[in-house]
Amino acid sequence: MKNKAGNDRSGCDVHTYEVGNDNYIERVRLYDQHSFKDMDWPDTEDGEYARAYLEPMMQQGAESFMSNVETTMLLARIDDLVIPLTVNDAEYDNAYVCSPYTHYVSYAKQELSMLEKPVLEKGLSALLSLIGWGMKRSQINKVVHVNNWLLSTNLYPAMSGEQAECLLAVVQERYPEHVIVFRSLCSGLHPDLTARLTEVGCRLIPSRQIYLYQANDPNFGNSKSRWLLKRDYELLAKHEYEFVSEVEMTDADIPRIVELYKRLYLEKYSYHNPQFTERFIAAAMASGTLRLYGLRKEGRLDAVMGYFCRNGIMTTPLFGYDTAVSQSVGLYRMLSACLIKQARKNGHLLHESAGAAQFKRNRGAVADFEYSAVYERHLPWGRRWCWMLLDRLLNRIGVPLMRRMKL
Repeated sequence: MKNKAGNDRSGCDVHTYEVGNDNYIERVRLYDQHSFKDMDWPDTEDGEYARAYLEPMMQQGAESFMSNVETTMLLARIDDLVIPLTVNDAEYDNAYVCSPYTHYVSYAKQELSMLEKPVLEKGLSALLSLIGWGMKRSQINKVVHVNNWLLSTNLYPAMSGEQAECLLAVVQERYPEHVIVFRSLCSGLHPDLTARLTEVGCRLIPSRQIYLYQANDPNFGNSKSRWLLKRDYELLAKHEYEFVSEVEMTDADIPRIVELYKRLYLEKYSYHNPQFTERFIAAAMASGTLRLYGLRKEGRLDAVMGYFCRNGIMTTPLFGYDTAVSQSVGLYRMLSACLIKQARKNGHLLHESAGAAQFKRNRGAVADFEYSAVYERHLPWGRRWCWMLLDRLLNRIGVPLMRRMKL
């Protein structure tokens, strides 16, 4: 790979790469919070979405939208794609979306209770504490995440393996002391990206078991799963809930939306998830970066979801309901059925993220594994060992264990 670097008139870095034997030329521009105002945003659907979502964060800082995220954001323009980058050095209390330490140590400790084996949980917790101490010493959070939208699932645009390789080279040159990570990769969804990044030296380190629902296939699922979904959807009429869209929501609903997300994603699951602020919800409603829907009864919003679609895939980073309502009412079941119905309507594959494994399997979702492609070969061994350890532990022990326990 040949590299020619310079500066454009806006003062941001410009890198030209010649890749392979086909003389494939890529031009990459990196913009920071000062130079992004000079960006020529692509006149495409993805470009318009990127501007609506990312421009406010570049102007006001990610912390204004997610209270437990502290990071430096950059934008990479490659061809007609705009890719967000997050840069961190430590920030060990960050949400897991930009903190590998939080993901692999803090969050993992909380999830040990899912094993329902106290002796094993205690032993693994002690092991995680020891590993975590070593990870801090090796500066595991000195990292740049590529295509990081600061959400539980980062959907990818139509990015080629060559483009990913080019971005990797640019980021390595700009941040030679940082690990480089591409989150939210799945070999079934991103075969070109995972193959190319592996070829150039990235490790594929498992992050979680996810569930995919082929809502784009009208014949997907067996008779049992279709019956369960039909039964779940019929609960709306039984309990007199109305399925409402963002058109039927107002600013007065914003605090309630934040509360519903908090009750599920934060209180029931983990405060290490992104903690969305009212400003995040207001921006999503105003810009349409999340399609918001909810369940309302007698004027009260009791459940909410927010989804977005990219490159034929749909996912819901915003999902919550009033956990004080009796479980027999089935708010989670109703909202999940409405989500699948929306995915079918859009003709998209539904990325259902992690959690509620048996529930999702029963309704036809198929398990797969999500990985982070990690590049650390340019760093000294003292910085690399923790990633090498994660690679071995998770691929040889973690993945087989999760498969066997169907987590």
